[in-house]
Amino acid sequence: MATLSNMNRNLAVVIQAGGRSSRMGQDKGLVELAGRPMIDYVIDQVIDLGDDVLITTNNTFDYVQFGLRMAADEEPGAGALPGLKTALSRAMGEYILVVACDMPFVNHSLLVYQVEKAFETGADVVVPEWEGRTQTMHAVYKKETCLAAVEAALAAGKAKMTSFYDGLNVIALTEEEVAKFSPTGKSFKNVNTPDELAEAEKLMVMS
Repeated sequence: MATLSNMNRNLAVVIQAGGRSSRMGQDKGLVELAGRPMIDYVIDQVIDLGDDVLITTNNTFDYVQFGLRMAADEEPGAGALPGLKTALSRAMGEYILVVACDMPFVNHSLLVYQVEKAFETGADVVVPEWEGRTQTMHAVYKKETCLAAVEAALAAGKAKMTSFYDGLNVIALTEEEVAKFSPTGKSFKNVNTPDELAEAEKLMVMS
């Protein structure tokens, strides 16, 4: 694995596991993938990246098994942007790396690249673009500026995950940059449904 040149430089990691998992029918982070809870694969890829590793979940009883700090949403089920507010407000670091619990193929080297770019440039957001989509749940956020911007966006009734970007220094990684680490974009693969879980099982065997 690649490693950060200056480990734990005031960086926190948040694994978002507070969604409703309605399409899966059970908590996505805890669903078994190749014999392990899906969140386990994410934890493996991020555990060495920050001093503070936090799981945001409204199911703290079942997530205590992972031995990480946890935080619940102020408004459970309110959506992704309020969930990001929870992540930014509860994590302890200058920069916050946010990843989703349903991304079992998240790429460690790509995450390192994003974090390094954030510290090197002082950007407010470092987020990959892939196939025309902004990967907001695989991004690095500067806590001070982004938390204030998210709170302002929510106060204005906005819900889109990029709605707080205006006025911030946002670095969007190109597909060419991303492909150096994740050539097929597998790092962003979400597992939301039983069918996608079956596909992920096959990919896990092939990996």
